[in-house]
Amino acid sequence: SQLHGFEINDFACHVAQTALWIAENQMLRETERIAHRNLEFLPLDTYEGIVEGNALRLDWKALVPNVSYIIGNPPFVGARLMSPEQKDDFKLIFGTDWKGIGNLDYVAGWYKKTVDYMELSATTHAALVSTNSVTQGDAVATLWKPLFERGVSIDFAHRTFRWDSESNSIAHVHCVIIGFSVSANETNRTDTSRLCKPLYDGDRVSYVPHINAYLLPAPDVFVESRSVAIDAPHPLVFGSMPNDGGHLSDWSPEQRDEVLLRWPEAEPLFRRFMGAQEFINGIERWCLWLKGTNPVLLRNVPPVLEAIAAVRELRLASNRASTKKLAATPMLFAEIRQPETGNFILVPRHSSEKRRYIPIGFLDSSVICGDANLLIPSATLYEFGILTSNVHNAWMRAICGRIKSDYRYSAQIVYNNFPWTEVTDVQKARIEQTAQAILDARAIYPNASLADLYDELTMPPELRSAHQNNDRAVMAAYGFSTKMTESECVAELFKLYQTLVSSK
Repeated sequence: SQLHGFEINDFACHVAQTALWIAENQMLRETERIAHRNLEFLPLDTYEGIVEGNALRLDWKALVPNVSYIIGNPPFVGARLMSPEQKDDFKLIFGTDWKGIGNLDYVAGWYKKTVDYMELSATTHAALVSTNSVTQGDAVATLWKPLFERGVSIDFAHRTFRWDSESNSIAHVHCVIIGFSVSANETNRTDTSRLCKPLYDGDRVSYVPHINAYLLPAPDVFVESRSVAIDAPHPLVFGSMPNDGGHLSDWSPEQRDEVLLRWPEAEPLFRRFMGAQEFINGIERWCLWLKGTNPVLLRNVPPVLEAIAAVRELRLASNRASTKKLAATPMLFAEIRQPETGNFILVPRHSSEKRRYIPIGFLDSSVICGDANLLIPSATLYEFGILTSNVHNAWMRAICGRIKSDYRYSAQIVYNNFPWTEVTDVQKARIEQTAQAILDARAIYPNASLADLYDELTMPPELRSAHQNNDRAVMAAYGFSTKMTESECVAELFKLYQTLVSSK
């Protein structure tokens, strides 16, 4: 009689009711054994505590006026995968004034609904199992900042873990568990000296004074999407987007060689092309880079002219007016951000979470960077050293978005909010030296891909040592002790970020 539940599936409702009857029967049998008497429990009473319906549309307060604990496992539906009905649920829960709800997964509705209930029931605590998306990327500021402003605090948490389905489809979902309450329920909200909150990470548990919305023992910081870097020396932009059906951007070495065998004068038309896969896995790919090319040369190489014609037809066939407009320049990539001279830093937008360091490139402008990457034009070794350090990687791991559990690096969240530090000439020179040492260590193994070099099982000792030296140089520049844990490092970066934001 003290258990209640809302469930949209009728079969699941009946299963829950049956389970409660079985449990009641078992306890009555145990009571009979202890009391040495027979108890009448048949016929079974209709149990009304399990309600069939859409939990986001039911009036929880009317159905269950006062509860101590709310626990749940809401549906895992991505922000872009919700049905029209589910989108209507969201509008009902969040209203029209809540900004950015289009980027929230369906589970976020349960957090909002639960907090609405808890504000009316001062003794209620809650814990939800949900996709880890609610603790990553711009979803943190979108969901948790308004909830924290209403007095919500996190009482305990289990950081990201993989929940393996027992079904034949073997679905792998990356989840978190978050226990939370309103401030009136948390006696230790302002007493940060007490290590009272359990924070689980795999098989480990630590007791910390505070847990923020990133599920870190750090201050309440909400890193919001930012179009311009708050502190970086250079902007981070997308690589060049072909929008060409592969006719310009996807030439194998064999295809290129076949053209050059008959038309050797076409060699300047081909440039190495780096998408994220090519960069990380060492795949050789070429593109036609025809910016500023003499039309006479284009007309004298039939395969190149055919590729240009195919791009024109592809763009003309598009339903988008902007793409049709691009048919006027079929020899060019749709969006060109490639630096003309010098070096640039390449950052793959997606990378495996199994790597301690995101493989970052320091490349010559002759290599074309595709839009599966981000790039910093006119970059220096100093910037490369900072971005490839564990200080920056720790920041990235704490706040980036994820695909499952893999890193999704973005300019708006990760790079544009990263707090750089003031360095002396000596510190800058040291970081440049250690950054070059990383590139030199990679060059020792020219036949190894970055995927090989940055695998934690196969990372060469020279490369690991070079990264560790770079880590120490960057930490020294930030004034961090090498004995700091990654969580402590991130907590200090959050403080620097808060200082930067407040000064702008």
